[in-house]
Amino acid sequence: QVQLVESGGGLVQPGGSLRLSCAASGNIFSITAMGWFRQAPGKQRELVASITTGGSTNYADSVKGRFTISRDNAKNTLYLQMNSLKAEDTAVYYCNTRGARWPWGRGTQVTVSS
Repeated sequence: QVQLVESGGGLVQPGGSLRLSCAASGNIFSITAMGWFRQAPGKQRELVASITTGGSTNYADSVKGRFTISRDNAKNTLYLQMNSLKAEDTAVYYCNTRGARWPWGRGTQVTVSS
């Protein structure tokens, strides 16, 4: 059973940056497309960024140009670099396969506020 552990969240001012990490247990991380999801209070969980095994990326329009997803297969780790953060980016952020096939981790809280 794969386990996902997200980290790196916190409180940041508008315009600031954060880098999220997601550590995956097991040895199948490298053979699947991965994604970062977020869920804001009262809203459905949404996919904000994804990356294939070959490194091709895709982003939701709301984060395009500000967020960068990357992966280190040797470390079984997924990253999300978030720049120019806005209040509307406030949410709990989760990683999973792009199709959300694995059990969800606890996520990491990102709060953008002055």
